[in-house]
Amino acid sequence: MTRDHSPGDHSPGDHRPGDHSPGALTHFDAAGKAAMVDVTAKPETERTATARARIVMQPATLALIQGGTAAKGDVLGVARLAGIMAAKRTADLIPLCHPLPLTQVTVDLTADQAANTVEIAATVRTAGRTGVEMEALTAASIAALTIYDMCKAVDRSMRIEALRVTHKAGGKSGEFSQE
Repeated sequence: MTRDHSPGDHSPGDHRPGDHSPGALTHFDAAGKAAMVDVTAKPETERTATARARIVMQPATLALIQGGTAAKGDVLGVARLAGIMAAKRTADLIPLCHPLPLTQVTVDLTADQAANTVEIAATVRTAGRTGVEMEALTAASIAALTIYDMCKAVDRSMRIEALRVTHKAGGKSGEFSQE
């Protein structure tokens, strides 16, 4: 069933093409076609975002990673570099993302023996007109995929879980935080 909207009559989950009110989807033009958001008039502000993910594995796989004895080498070091490189290439991977001049990317990887996981936190910073949430999500996901790639020969049952933005600051929408 469709619903006709009169001006100003929509609930938070509704979307009308070209509607750029709070809560509306912004990557569509007035005709409903996918479009890159025009950020020309937005002021440049300092922006930061952190995304997290985890990869669950067998205890023996985690031991290989921590011991530095994985056949392909330093798993966490390679995953960290892959995440940083991925953040810088986000606009090449996600069609409507703006290419951004990133000022800092950090990817922290922490082994959790009790949970048999590697916890990943990627933080991205810029001074720009649009946020860096997608860059942080891309960094965290590619770091996790790199761990999978480097260890799949010994553990095909690994699972990548809980990819999410946990913090965002800067811009018109202000700060968001959830752990």
